[in-house]
Amino acid sequence: MATQQALLIIDYTNDFVADHGALTCGQPGQAIATTIVTLADQMAVEHDWVLLPTDVHTPNDPYHPESKLFPPHNVRGTWGRDLYGPLADWYTHHQTDETVWQFDKTRYSSFAGTDLDLRLRERHVTTLHLVGVCTNICVLHTAIDAYNLGYQLIIHRDAVASFNPAGHDWALSHFKNTLGAEIV
Repeated sequence: MATQQALLIIDYTNDFVADHGALTCGQPGQAIATTIVTLADQMAVEHDWVLLPTDVHTPNDPYHPESKLFPPHNVRGTWGRDLYGPLADWYTHHQTDETVWQFDKTRYSSFAGTDLDLRLRERHVTTLHLVGVCTNICVLHTAIDAYNLGYQLIIHRDAVASFNPAGHDWALSHFKNTLGAEIV
């Protein structure tokens, strides 16, 4: 029986983490790979939910606001959208587990335009563990929406990263001091 907590592994893809990714965090993103997989293993053993909200785009979409801000990234069916490194192997091994699922998201927040809140509430999840990239973009916007929806938040400091060190530090402070998240 699954518990009342879920791990959200946000946007841990080649485009955001690999050396040649379109919007890579590079080494800071790569350095958290083992921690993310270890947390996923721990949650899976406990029959907790392990969710992989994953950014997906159409190149040069004139209706998507990110098209004006960033180069094409996480395009469906490309290497860039594939999960990065050891997480890709972990997901291949666990993708048929009842408590594991990957889903598309098209905005920064894992809640925007998805059925995440509904699925979490159906499963009586009250606490979200957030990991992934980028700390100050998709992790931040997911945390803000989760806070506004009443979820308890746990941010794993050693399992989030950004290409922007100042933004990363600011987001960690914001999680704790404005959203009341537990930073572990």
